[in-house]
Amino acid sequence: MVTGGTFEAARRAPLNLSVVRAVRPVLAPAAILLAAALAPVAGPTLPPSLSGLKTLGPYVVLLLGTGMGVWFNRGRTFIALASLLAAFAGYNLALEFGAASFAARAVFTAAAVLVPLNVLLALVFPERGVSHHFNYRWLMLAVVEIVCVAWIASAGRNSLSGTAWHDLLEHWLLRSPPMPLAGRLLFVAALVAATWRAWPRPPRTHTRPLDTGLAGALMAFFVACEWVTALSAFNAFMAAAGAIMLVSLLQESHRLAFHDELTGLPSRRALEERLHGLGPAHAIAMVDVDHFKKFNDTHGHDIGDQVLKLVAARLAEIQGGGRAYRYGGEEFCLLFDGRTLAETLPHLEKIRANIAAYRMAVRRDDRPKDPEDGTKLRSLRSAEKTLSVTVSIGIAEPDDVLSTPAGVLRAADKALYRAKEAGRNRVSR
Repeated sequence: MVTGGTFEAARRAPLNLSVVRAVRPVLAPAAILLAAALAPVAGPTLPPSLSGLKTLGPYVVLLLGTGMGVWFNRGRTFIALASLLAAFAGYNLALEFGAASFAARAVFTAAAVLVPLNVLLALVFPERGVSHHFNYRWLMLAVVEIVCVAWIASAGRNSLSGTAWHDLLEHWLLRSPPMPLAGRLLFVAALVAATWRAWPRPPRTHTRPLDTGLAGALMAFFVACEWVTALSAFNAFMAAAGAIMLVSLLQESHRLAFHDELTGLPSRRALEERLHGLGPAHAIAMVDVDHFKKFNDTHGHDIGDQVLKLVAARLAEIQGGGRAYRYGGEEFCLLFDGRTLAETLPHLEKIRANIAAYRMAVRRDDRPKDPEDGTKLRSLRSAEKTLSVTVSIGIAEPDDVLSTPAGVLRAADKALYRAKEAGRNRVSR
């Protein structure tokens, strides 16, 4: 018997889980931004031996992040961090002439405009990594930007630069500080582009940490520019921008190691780690797509990938406390921690029936690459061909013989083969 309170809690559980998944990607950037806001308060309390961290810290973080961007071959991350590093170093060099000097104002204005511009350009062009054959356009752009900024900043100090830049810097689009209007407009455009990329859309239901990190770093840079007159706050938020990108790089490497890129489910490596943390009461189900080789041989590997994505999307919706994993090939695994085999059977039968009842539309050759455009087009015309997919499921739980999760998983795999031998499209124990 299910009480009203139990039913209500079960109804809210998927909603609570979705809220947690939606908030999780922004937790790290938010925490770093909060730490940066508190850093100027804690700065005066630092002992003299650590006072250099206020200036040296941002250099270390930005240099480390730039190096890791190269190491992980992440082009957008490298461009963002290299731009931030150049802006921070250039402004600190210009401060030697005084915060109110033309050189400092010119370098700050250029940084406020060029950093969001570079990030926006990096978001517009496809990700090709840092090292790309005969691709020197980013290097050339960086050299041109640095030379131009140095030339403008030296206005009035040599015959080459002249003094015309003094009047240009007073233009209403470039007047600063705080951040000039041109920089604000480019910041908004870059932030919108970064947020658009970070926002999960079908078929991708998860957020990539690097996309969220770019948006967070842009926000930190904007605050740094707004507080440029308070040097400790400027340094703190420039360090925060680098730290956000650095953390997002580590999160992205973890995601690639523990998540399957095709289906979006946790990978087998994540499954093996989770097995060690299961409690004494648990159930494990192995799921296999029926006749998957026939799908590939008859319709091609693209259709096979569609089948895997379809099954993965349905398994990800499993209820009853289950969690889906990509085991390998056309096999998946469902873990039910704290549940018995009898408790999980109704949920497995439901998910099996849902998959069998779904009619998958075969993509046409002229289907748009953009998923949203494809969805709109599919609503306007019927599919030329639809396919049905079924899965076989084997399930097991611990007993006197099966004392370890690894043993239960092997038993579930044997039960899966019994389901196939019995005619497929069924759950076997």
